[in-house]
Amino acid sequence: MTVAWVFPGQGSQKIGMANKIIDLPNVKSRFNYASEVFERNLFEICESNSDELNNTKNTQICLFLVESVLLDSLKQNGFKPNFIAGHSLGEITALYCADVLSFEDCVSLIKVRSGLMANAAKGSMAALISFDRDQLDLLVEEIDDLVIANDNSASQVVLSGSEKALDNLSKRITAKRFLKLNVSGAFHSPFMKEPSFQFSKYLDTLEFNQPSLPVISNSNPSLCNDPDELKVRLKNQMCNGVRWRETMDLMKENSILQMVEIGPSNILGGLAKRHLKDVKISQVSFADQIKY
Repeated sequence: MTVAWVFPGQGSQKIGMANKIIDLPNVKSRFNYASEVFERNLFEICESNSDELNNTKNTQICLFLVESVLLDSLKQNGFKPNFIAGHSLGEITALYCADVLSFEDCVSLIKVRSGLMANAAKGSMAALISFDRDQLDLLVEEIDDLVIANDNSASQVVLSGSEKALDNLSKRITAKRFLKLNVSGAFHSPFMKEPSFQFSKYLDTLEFNQPSLPVISNSNPSLCNDPDELKVRLKNQMCNGVRWRETMDLMKENSILQMVEIGPSNILGGLAKRHLKDVKISQVSFADQIKY
């Protein structure tokens, strides 16, 4: 059976998600290690403070810690995917899963990435649900300072741009829902040019190992086994859109029979249920779910 593991990004976090995995190996040691690097109690943030958990500087590392523990527990129980993908922050978890980066490298990388993104302070984002794709494409082309940041499915996208551009679009698009997001900047867009440059410089200090599994990247949704190319694709991620709809199409082309979302919620599974009609969708979120 062809199986894909997928890892969600920001927006999938939940208060209590760390306690749900407390009985799995390495939870305390990993949270303690990352808490020292970040100089704050990340386990406590996961359990009791939604404002702090939703802060980009904390969200990304907390999600990675939960996802990394779950995927390692699956591996230890004999499970293995045919290929992997992650949504935004989840791409870093995918690189860890494929042995491209060590746990310690990922923690340090995420501290740099989340800090740069949290301090971006340019532009904003909005989710668009149930819309006319042709109309959206024409408006995005016509309106300055507006891009599709997350092309999640045929019926759901996230847009990045200036406040003016987003307001302009909201008045002209026909859609079921237009929702401004509470974020610090216009992620996955040209607005992230300077943070992306700084992140690229940091990535140049890291060695990417030969992947043990093919990885599908956000900026170039194709199967990749080249560590140098995977680094280039991660460099391109911050300024370019997350092409998740194409990622799911690629999975279908590669005869996927099961998609397993590894993380605290079923955001990617929900998208897949509508997009991958004949594929079994599974979820691994808790200590007692180390199977599928």
